[in-house]
Amino acid sequence: MAVDGPPIVRVGLLGAGTVGGGVWRILADHAAAIEARLGATLAVTRVAVRDRNRPREVPLPEAVLTEDPMAVVEADDVDLVVEVMGGLEPAGTLIRRALELGKPVVTANKELIAHDGPALTARARAAGVDLGFEAAVAGGIPIIRPLRESLAGDRVTRVVGILNGTTNFILTRMTEDGEDFAAVLADAQAAGYAEADPSADVDGHDAAAKTAILATLAFDVAVHADDVYREGIRDVSAGDLRVADRLGYVIKLIGVANVVDGRVGVRVHPAMLPSEHPLASVRGVFNAVYVEAEEAGPLMFYGQGAGASPTGSAVVGDVIDAARGLVHTSVRPSDLRLAAADLRAIEELRTQYCVRLEVDDRPGVLAEVARAFGEHDVSIAQVWQDGSADGAELVLVTHRSREADLRATVDALDRVDAVRRVAGLIRVESEAFVA
Repeated sequence: MAVDGPPIVRVGLLGAGTVGGGVWRILADHAAAIEARLGATLAVTRVAVRDRNRPREVPLPEAVLTEDPMAVVEADDVDLVVEVMGGLEPAGTLIRRALELGKPVVTANKELIAHDGPALTARARAAGVDLGFEAAVAGGIPIIRPLRESLAGDRVTRVVGILNGTTNFILTRMTEDGEDFAAVLADAQAAGYAEADPSADVDGHDAAAKTAILATLAFDVAVHADDVYREGIRDVSAGDLRVADRLGYVIKLIGVANVVDGRVGVRVHPAMLPSEHPLASVRGVFNAVYVEAEEAGPLMFYGQGAGASPTGSAVVGDVIDAARGLVHTSVRPSDLRLAAADLRAIEELRTQYCVRLEVDDRPGVLAEVARAFGEHDVSIAQVWQDGSADGAELVLVTHRSREADLRATVDALDRVDAVRRVAGLIRVESEAFVA
């Protein structure tokens, strides 16, 4: 850091793609305002890129570019490291080296934080420096700081989020326009909302990583992405959406983290949400996180979950926070001390379920179906049947039941002669988001 005039905090940027370019632009466009708030200048002195000759939307000075990311981390003229490369490696090695050198790190890498966040946090604490990862969950939505700081004196009981813009875009279009999954996915890919290989989004991997991070912060336990029960949206059909609308619900892909009897449950799956709940109105590529705390009550955080500007804004916020610690020697090292998580298996979940069956349209079918539910302690709250020339659709909504019992019921239904197939199974989350 410079000593003549305002202090200068020198930033090394690992990655100059969509998010990295956004970080560079925000730091340049808002330099005066940042200096006024920070009492120091933020200067990007080195930028690691894969190909320094590739054209970029945000032009970067040739003098700061290098294709050696470790050289950025170890450079004497870098005080603070920003990692926006993504992936587990080499990002993990680079971040660990930066922390070893006593340099604060800011990252937007949800995959790395979800898999190795507790260990990295411990390294940062041991080094006495900060590790910021606000941008790793929900892009520009400020949720990490509220969980770590604003609610530190409260007890968070549940976090429910729409955490992936791609899947929310797809489900919104399917609901509002009546289009099928494949057609909307193709549109999302054409619009740049979905990757050529959309598995990370539509199969729930992205949302699971973010849910693991939120659970870790909300409950002070070490939760990893692999701990999260996960279902994607590929099997959500027009029939499911039609039934949800008839019941007064909207289907969303949600991540849920909660505590029941001292045990942490973490899950990602499609669910029917009451249409009056705030999360039900989150449309398109937007994200939202709904937090329930004992003292503060319900809190809602809403905004854009991805993109250069929203994510870049979250990164820069963490950069300013870390730089303030360097300038004013009041570093707030990551102080999260995590206990081992006592995880609650998905089979122990208690909620409602909506089951759609294609059945023979003949007398006695409902009795046969009801017997399968009753034999496995699953109580039926609502039922209706729509007939057709080829058969009938039977829709049943349960009272609160154990997941294990519901699964046993579905297995039994597969053995009922009159049931042609189980056409749909969606969890129904009440407004209180049951356990």
